[in-house]
Amino acid sequence: MEHKCAWKRFVQLYDDVLSLTHKQEVARELRDEEDLFFLLIYSDMLGIPNPAFYYTLELYPYIMEKFHDWHLRMGMEKSPLEGIRCC
Repeated sequence: MEHKCAWKRFVQLYDDVLSLTHKQEVARELRDEEDLFFLLIYSDMLGIPNPAFYYTLELYPYIMEKFHDWHLRMGMEKSPLEGIRCC
């Protein structure tokens, strides 16, 4: 019985070691996709025409909490939007 538990722990450790670099890559890709999504949502406020503005309008309350982190990652020191003051 102990042999099976030790083997399961070894397999789990091996899997964790192999997937460590992939987890970082996946997290980076997810962050990039999220940044693009925020750009699409805020594009109308930034002066870029957004044909889906009507459909993304109801998402604003959910994404306002992440807006500060997003505009800092995009290289903007202060909020580019007049109606949203987070800094």
